[in-house]
Amino acid sequence: MRSTNKKKIALEEKFNQEKLRNQAMKKGVTLKSPETVFLSNDTKYGKNVIINPYVVIGKKTKIGNNVEILSFTHIENATLEDSVNVGPFSRVRPGSFLSKGSRVGNFVEVKKSKIGKNTKINHLSYVGDAIIGKDVNIGAGTITCNYDGKKKNKTKILDGAFIGSNTALVAPIKIGKKSVVGAGSALTKNVKNKSLALTRSNQIEIKNYKRK
Repeated sequence: MRSTNKKKIALEEKFNQEKLRNQAMKKGVTLKSPETVFLSNDTKYGKNVIINPYVVIGKKTKIGNNVEILSFTHIENATLEDSVNVGPFSRVRPGSFLSKGSRVGNFVEVKKSKIGKNTKINHLSYVGDAIIGKDVNIGAGTITCNYDGKKKNKTKILDGAFIGSNTALVAPIKIGKKSVVGAGSALTKNVKNKSLALTRSNQIEIKNYKRK
């Protein structure tokens, strides 16, 4: 009986997905490989939306105009404004808001965060419980350290800031407008506007070193 029920559920979902794909394409959504894309019945689409192969769109998702979602991306309970680009290999978790012209690239996870207009998080980063302004660049390997073991803390990055690669921002923390955070930093204190902040140990070099 269980096997029969599982087959029935699988068939129902297969037919439902075919219906949702056809509905999306009738609305003008471009599905590059329809049979590999999984959709939800409450998704709202804008004009000129392109969804590449192997994408999952979960419930409560809104997608604006001129948006492209690249392969192996999972989006759920999130809003993507116009001209947003997501993926490949991205995860946009519930409570996320991607503003117009923003970019979430490969191996980036965004959770319960607002990403400002034209802000770029191109690769290998985690942004959680954050408010990020416009025209911000988040370097590869950046992490917002939002959980202290008891509660989730907020990270704020203001307009025009540049966050260098391999940076840990220990929340609660605020990075000021047009500030620069040096690569490899672990910051625990707020950074003022138009400032350079970095934490870095001195490089040690031993001349004529011979391995034992």
